[in-house]
Amino acid sequence: MCRDLHRATCHRFVLPPVGPVIEWPVMSNNQNDKVNLAEKLQQFTEHWSPRIVGELNGQHVKLAKLEGEFVWHHHEHEDELFLVLDGHLSIHLRDRIVELDEGEFFIVPRGVEHKPVADAESHVLLLEPTSTLNTGNVRNDLTINDPGRL
Repeated sequence: MCRDLHRATCHRFVLPPVGPVIEWPVMSNNQNDKVNLAEKLQQFTEHWSPRIVGELNGQHVKLAKLEGEFVWHHHEHEDELFLVLDGHLSIHLRDRIVELDEGEFFIVPRGVEHKPVADAESHVLLLEPTSTLNTGNVRNDLTINDPGRL
């Protein structure tokens, strides 16, 4: 059984001569096509609502538009990469603030409480395991259980 419900189909094969059955999911969109980030960012307007634009090695590549303050939260089992594509992002940690400008990224280690803040609209690329919930250990009106795909 293919375990990734976000995928449209699964492929399977048996290792010779008789081995375990191995299955892997195949994305419904064509992963062999290039992705234009500017075009993808034009397809949505909501803030703090990441969209999946790719997947590799169990990681989602997401785009998000951020403005204002997010909630304090942490991800118990996942690291989270923030790459600023446009604008400025402050990532508040309990002991410091990391300031990111266009072209800079920061990896928030698993278990570390953080709060992203964007004083003006900023565009970011996120790289995180497919299991990552945007609000981590917090459930509220900003929680996105199933981010859309572009």
